[in-house]
Amino acid sequence: MNERVLVIEDEESIARILQLELEHEGYEVGHAADGRSGFMQATSGEWDLVLLDVMLPELNGIEVLRRLRQAGNPIPVILITARDTVPDKVSGFEHGANDYVTKPFAMEELLARVRNLLRIFQQNPKESEGSDLLKIGDLTVELRTRKVFRKELAIDLTPREFELLVYLAQHKNEEKSREEILSEVWGYDFMGETNLVDVYIRYLRQKLDKGFRHKLIHTVRGVGYMMKEPEA
Repeated sequence: MNERVLVIEDEESIARILQLELEHEGYEVGHAADGRSGFMQATSGEWDLVLLDVMLPELNGIEVLRRLRQAGNPIPVILITARDTVPDKVSGFEHGANDYVTKPFAMEELLARVRNLLRIFQQNPKESEGSDLLKIGDLTVELRTRKVFRKELAIDLTPREFELLVYLAQHKNEEKSREEILSEVWGYDFMGETNLVDVYIRYLRQKLDKGFRHKLIHTVRGVGYMMKEPEA
């Protein structure tokens, strides 16, 4: 069965482009043009992911998201917003958004984010349907809320850092090349810019491993990186 994406977007031209592009990628696509009908469709259980515009008639996107999460609905949600401001992003993540894109967006990037979220939620059904947790040693990753803890310490990550962490955590104790990481996390070929992976690994190490005795992220010489479960 094809994965199903619900687009909640009131601008007809944008909704149509999204529908065509998603269908071209093999997804089944539904559409709602206002927040109230979008919320009702999103709660039907028929969808695997929601693309949710923030500025909507009837109910705005943040309110739709708040009601979904208040009802315990864990469906992955990507917010689409024309406002690239910190308060909008913070409000979205605080209400349980999994990711966001800002208009005007590159379609390749949006499709990559859709693929990444579906992979996170569907290749790990026990995490997405149950506790939605990934655990490695004393590190805890909450997939739905995007919260990360090392012991009792809360760790703030950017969306891309979070995606990289989830990918490494899902493949713990597996060696991953820089090329594999670029392809899976960024979603498209960066034409040899593997130094981008090194930069984000450095960011993660600074946030996850600094000050802790047991390091979780390891360099594999001549290959790339690996997230390793600490030995007992």
